Amino acid sequence: MKLCRNFHPFSSSLVPTCLLVLQASAFDIYRKVPKDLTQPTYTGAIISICCCLFILFLFLSELTGFITTEVVNELYVDDPDKDSGGKIDVSLNISLPNLHCELVGLDIQDEMGRHEVGHIDNSMKIPLNNGVGCRFEGQFSINKVPGNFHVSTHSATAQPQNPDMTHVIHKLSFGDTLQVQNVHGAFNALGGADRLTSNPLASHDYILKIVPTVYEDKSGRQQYSYQYTVANKEYVAYSHTGRIIPAIWFRYDLSPITVKYTERRQPLYRFITTICAIIGGTFTVAGILDSCIFTASEAWKKIQLGKMH
Repeated sequence: MKLCRNFHPFSSSLVPTCLLVLQASAFDIYRKVPKDLTQPTYTGAIISICCCLFILFLFLSELTGFITTEVVNELYVDDPDKDSGGKIDVSLNISLPNLHCELVGLDIQDEMGRHEVGHIDNSMKIPLNNGVGCRFEGQFSINKVPGNFHVSTHSATAQPQNPDMTHVIHKLSFGDTLQVQNVHGAFNALGGADRLTSNPLASHDYILKIVPTVYEDKSGRQQYSYQYTVANKEYVAYSHTGRIIPAIWFRYDLSPITVKYTERRQPLYRFITTICAIIGGTFTVAGILDSCIFTASEAWKKIQLGKMH
């Protein structure tokens, strides 16, 4: 230490400082090697450059993963939206190009005793094909029990002889609409269903299995939606009085399993730990590789020198 070598012998004030510096430096676990004792090599330079590029690549990869939001999912048995009052909001948009709007109606019934014919609240009928057809758009709620809702002519003042139930379903969704790109599910499984080429006098049964779904963003805000699977059949029904008036039935049941999607971001401590592991591991492996190459090179030089002598 310069401070210890150059202090004046009669200056006693520097002695405690010198001893303190000497004692503190004894704890240095990163001992320094003088530059005049080191030897640079071309192989070491190449390995060092490759090492730095590799570290940069891994660092950028980890940084991208740290910045990007991760969505994880889990399953559990529960009713997630307990504040809904036991109701599920439904949005239906369907076109019947060969049935007049005055004949189209929505009926709702379930196992709790609800039986509503000709539901009209929050619904709209739009004439199609110069009034020949009809587009029905409605928003309504159903109870969280098995039941059905169906589009039919049951609420019409006079029943038509041959109602044409060919249709296109534009949308059928339950609960909140999730505007999330990285969550792909069957939230509108019947969207785009085309039954225009089916038997005009046939009834259509869509059997839905509704799965409650929760989406929680990084701020903790939750959205409640519902995915569903669907199976369908087409048939012409008869009774002892003759052919039964066709309808488009949506029969639903709820699954006890809830799917939860949660937005998460990698913790900062994990990101730092990974970066330290990348740097330390890369330098360690590169050092071992460089040492092996250097040792082999020196041994080869000695062998060549031995041959010359």
